[in-house]
Order: sequence, then C-alpha cells, then structure tokens
Amino acid sequence: MRAPRLFVVLAVVIGWGGVAISASPEPPPGASSCSGCHAAKPGVDTTIPPLTGRKAADIVAQMQAFKTGQKPSTVMDRIAKGLTDAEVEAIAAWYAQQK
Repeated sequence: MRAPRLFVVLAVVIGWGGVAISASPEPPPGASSCSGCHAAKPGVDTTIPPLTGRKAADIVAQMQAFKTGQKPSTVMDRIAKGLTDAEVEAIAAWYAQQK
C-alpha cells in the first residue's frame, strides 16, 4: 500500500472511531441527563443500575431493547426513541470509560 493511501485509510479509521473511543472528560450530548436517574457515584442505593464502567455494547443493547419495546420500562422507551443510534453509541462509549 502506498504511503499516501495508507495515510488516508488511517485518517478515516481514526476519524470514524474517534467519537466512539474518545476519552473526553466532557460527556457527549444527552449523557449528562442520564445521571438524573442513574447514580454516577458508587454506593448509592437505588434500583436503577449505574452506567459508569458498564460495557458500551451492553448499554447500546439495552437502549435498543427499550427503543423497540422489547424491554418494558416506565420512561426509558421514550428516552431511547428520542436518541439516534450514533448518540446512543457515543453516550455508551463515554459511560463505559468512566470509572
């Protein structure tokens, strides 16, 4: 592979994956509203599971289940329907990186 072509391929891969693997200290749009119900600090006694440190794929799968109605909920179905797949993936990736 020629060097310029390799550079373009790497730039596309890095650019495409950059959002999903970004270690930004700032949450992506929509993520900060999650902490209204999902505790961000360990040791908080609640029936609503924390999101911090969970696998991104697990969060995405749960959101998809809420969005399609496969998983019943009180409000998460409406929240999930209001987010695009890209927004859900960015939020999930950000929460997965939080410790």
